[in-house]
Formats: sequence, C-alpha cells, structure tokens
Amino acid sequence: MKALYFEPFSGASGDMILGALIDLGASVSFIQKHIEPLANVSMAVQKTVKKGISALDVSISENSPNNERHFSEICEIISGAGLPEEVEKNAFAVFEIIAKAESAVHGKPLSELHFHETGQDDAIADVVGCCLAFYDLKNNPETQYCEILCGDINVGGGFVNCCHGKLPVPAPATLEILKSGGLPFYADGNRELLTPTGAAVLSHFAAPAQIRTSKTVCIGYGAGDAETESPNVLRASLIEYSGCVPLLKDQIEVLETNVDDVTGEILGHLVENLMAAGALDVSVFPIYMKKGRPAHMIKVISKADRSEQLARQIIRETGSLGVRIIPTKHRVSVKREIVSLPIQISGRTFEIPFKIARFEDGELITVSAEYENCKQISSEIGLPLRTVIQKAEEEGRRRFC
Repeated sequence: MKALYFEPFSGASGDMILGALIDLGASVSFIQKHIEPLANVSMAVQKTVKKGISALDVSISENSPNNERHFSEICEIISGAGLPEEVEKNAFAVFEIIAKAESAVHGKPLSELHFHETGQDDAIADVVGCCLAFYDLKNNPETQYCEILCGDINVGGGFVNCCHGKLPVPAPATLEILKSGGLPFYADGNRELLTPTGAAVLSHFAAPAQIRTSKTVCIGYGAGDAETESPNVLRASLIEYSGCVPLLKDQIEVLETNVDDVTGEILGHLVENLMAAGALDVSVFPIYMKKGRPAHMIKVISKADRSEQLARQIIRETGSLGVRIIPTKHRVSVKREIVSLPIQISGRTFEIPFKIARFEDGELITVSAEYENCKQISSEIGLPLRTVIQKAEEEGRRRFC
C-alpha cells in the first residue's frame, strides 16, 4: 500500500504543498494549463536551496491583483474552469473549509463574507494547483497512492500582520481550520509558518498519522519564503507501508451533565435527537448525587464543531443548568464503511446494509447488520429479530472474510 506523507516541521502554505507535489512528480504543464487561465496568473517553477536542502520553489504572479471576493464568486471561477470533476469537488471543499473558518471568526454568514488574502488570484491558483497535483499523482501508475497522511504541523510563533491588524500565531482563521480539521500542531519559532491556505489543503486531504515503519519510494521538497533557523521547506514522501497506523486518529470532545429530575421517556427522546443532530455517541448512566438522590449522567461524544449545538439541545431538553465540555481528546478508531448486500432469509431476498470495520491492513474486525432493516424484515416475515440479525451477519461474514 502506498501513501503520501507530509512532514510540516517548518509549516506549510499552498505554494509549499504545490512545490513538494511537483517535486514528487506532478506535471507542471498539466497544472499550468489549468490554473493560469482560471486565476489569471503566471506560474514559474525553479529549484532553490534552503539551508543546504534542494527544494522546488513555485512562484505564482498575479496579472491583475484582486484583493477580495465573495465565496460565491470563487465557486463560480472554479465551476467555470473545465476542471476534472474530482479536482473541482476537492477545490470546492478546500474553499468551504476556509469559508467556514472565516465565518466563525467574523460571525458573518457566507453570503456576506469577503475573502481577503485567501480570495486573491494567487490563493485560488494555489488551492486549485494543489488539487490538480494530487489528482495527477494519483492517476500516474508510478506515483499512485491510496491515502494521504500528515505529521504534526509546526505553526510557528510570534505575531502576524494581516488586514485585521497584528494578531498572534496561528492567525484566527488558521486556528479555526486546525480545530475543524483535527490535525495536531505545535508552536516553534518567531513567525507565521502555517497559512490558512496550507492548513485548509492539509485538513481536507490528509489524515493525522505518525509513521512507525515504511519504505520510501520518492521524496519531494517544497520551498517556503521564510528565512528560518532550520530549512523552510515542506517534505512530502511517497511511501510503501503495511499499515503505518492500524487505528485512525481524529479529535473529539466529550459533553457531560448530571440530571436528577428527568424521566426515562425524556432521556430516550434526547438520545434519539442528539444522534440525529450529529453526535457520534450518546450514553446515559445511573448515578447517585448528593444526599443519595438517584440521577443520570448524560455523556455525549462529538466533533468539536458540533459541541455547542449539542450542549444547547441537552440544556433545552433536560433543563440542565450547564454542560461540561471536556478538553479535546484524540480518539483512535478503525476504518468503517456501509455496504449493502442481497441476503436470503426464509426464501426471500432482502437488501441489507452492513457496517464493515477493518484495520488498515485489511483485517476484518466486525460485520454488523443494520438494526432498522433487520427489524423491518423481522416484522414482515415473522421471525424473531435476533434470528434475522444472526442469519444476516453469518452470511455477511462469509462474504466479507
């Protein structure tokens, strides 16, 4: 199995990512052909040396600078460029990440939001160029990869001057992107090393990982503009591995509250509503509070961007006066997918979705038939639910093993 592995020990920006991918083998002419007319820019690529490390420097020059655009304007530019469908989809997704971060920082809806630095022609070229480079590498038999991984990101330190004034590193939008994307980061240095564009591209494409063992196929370095104590380059490697991270990492938050005056019916209704609103898991535990009062602890696992919404829902439904949000944790998990199969039960064929979980090396962990579908089948044919689930999962394991 092959993967692209980024090591942002000196941060990352759109042009650094693009330079590293071109250094790995992405076609310069393919990228230029699309981004120069799309963003009205000129793209130049040359080798440079940063503290003794040979790296590829990508320079994007604007032909007619445009300092700000609406999100909708950027989407129109991308949709009218005739890009491959996969590239267009990824470019939209990257800019949506930036847009949501800017919206959260400024407290404005997307329809009213102006992009400043990230709405300029060179930023659009960086994002679309990176999407084209990933696409080109993936479709080249020599550089084809299965997934994209990223190590801890050095965001730098100190302060940065932007259109909103002097702000601490990481800049607010960059920090919001890191929060939503779940990529681990640290601060080392006295200047900004991670840009919003770089953060958004890595957040969309890459999963967090620490490589234990691998075989390196090829290496690329993208040059940054900063002069730092260590080389200001981004290293990207195409690696072969048998399973660098058996468990996937992401970031979650845990919400908790104790209630002593809520009925079982209300709790059951709350659990259903929280799951429908995007909670990853909901648990209710019987507990004792002060003076021996029987009560329940409600515990919810959530992505960080959903926590406040779910907390409000808990308070509204239960009358709780507060919800504890435990600081962000790392969660490890296995890859899961939903696959539907035709299954014969009592002489009839039913289409049943299965939740399949595997380790990175393909080892099967669980095959779980979807409850609601099995419940409906049980009602239709008159077999006990447990029998329907047993028959479905036996057949599912036979086919997936």
